[in-house]
Parts: sequence; C-alpha cells; structure tokens
Amino acid sequence: MTDPIEKSLFEAPPMGEQERMVEAILFGSAEPVTVAELSARMPHGCDPAEALVYLRKRYEGRGVHLVRVGDAWAMRTAGDLGHLMRKETVENRKLSRAAIETLAIVAYHQPVTRAEIEEIRGVAVSRGTVDQLMELDWIRLGRRRMTPGRPVTFVVTEHFLDHFGLESARDLPGIKELRAAGLLDNRPLPGSMQKPDDDEDEATSGQSELFED
Repeated sequence: MTDPIEKSLFEAPPMGEQERMVEAILFGSAEPVTVAELSARMPHGCDPAEALVYLRKRYEGRGVHLVRVGDAWAMRTAGDLGHLMRKETVENRKLSRAAIETLAIVAYHQPVTRAEIEEIRGVAVSRGTVDQLMELDWIRLGRRRMTPGRPVTFVVTEHFLDHFGLESARDLPGIKELRAAGLLDNRPLPGSMQKPDDDEDEATSGQSELFED
C-alpha cells in the first residue's frame, strides 16, 4: 500500500494553481517561454499546455492577452490598447529600402540564401544591410544548403514574429495590407512577394535533404 504522504509528493497541484504558476512565469519573463521550459520550472506532474488553454480563455477581452509566438507563449498588451504604451515602447528607426526589401524576401521566401536574395532584388546585398537586420534580431542564419559551396540560408526570428504580432510566417500580411499600413510605398517590390500556399509545406518538407542539420 502506497504511503499517502509519499503519494502526495507526486500529485500535481490543482489546475487553478498551475494556471497561477504559468501566469507568474510568463509575466516575469522578458522573452516568450516554451511549454518545455514551463514544464521544467513547474512541479512534477503539471500540465502547462492545458494550463495555457485555460489561461488564454481567462485573458480573452482583457487589457493583456496570452499570445503564441512561434513555439513559445508570452503576455502582451491587447492590440487595441497599444497606443497607451507608445511612449514607453516605440522606438522609431526607419529601415532603408534595401533593408525592407531584404527583410521581406527573407520573410516570404525563407529559408533563402544571399545569392537568392540578390537574384530576386536584382542587385547585390551589402553586408551592412544583413548586419542591420541581424542586429535587430529580425533575421538569423538558418541551415546550410547541401549544394556546392554549402551556402548559409537566412530565416526570420521569433523576435520578428513577436514584434509584428505574428504566430508564424503563415500570418504575414499581403502586399496590399503592408502598403495600407504605410510600411511600403507604391513602388513595386522586386521578385514575387506572394505568400506561399498552404500546400507548399509538403513540397518544402520533401526538400529537407537540401539542408544540413
């Protein structure tokens, strides 16, 4: 017969208490937190994924929302109240047209090599442009292509998704939406900037042998 005291040591806290734990961790973290990271911090037997479901519902309609950022979760100000935080959080830093074009190409065509970026833009990509985007933590190095020269690829970061309020690159707006928001002027961008179709995932997954782990 199992000792009740010993058994209690391995019983998970009530879900309401798990919600409080998840809430505390997310509020205290400067960066989005994954389910695995939550599980590692919480007591044995906890189910942070389930707690997140309840917590997300609890914050619906509130001034702060629980949002997904890639594979992680974070507490963020409700979109319609963002103007209240503008003085504390907004830093105007205008990107050059070259940087905007490069960032857009990476976002819509990732993973993409420097040569592919240059082919789409029609001009060479300066090192300074790539460095600026990497300093902003909006793009990062991806896997190397298993092609001659094994060129590196570039992909957008979770910080990029978080900054623009996106769960994944699938949620990227179309060109018309970008122009309506004032993020692009009316001049045509180089190359094809259409968002990939949903069925492209299958085609992409079949090309995994082109990349180095």
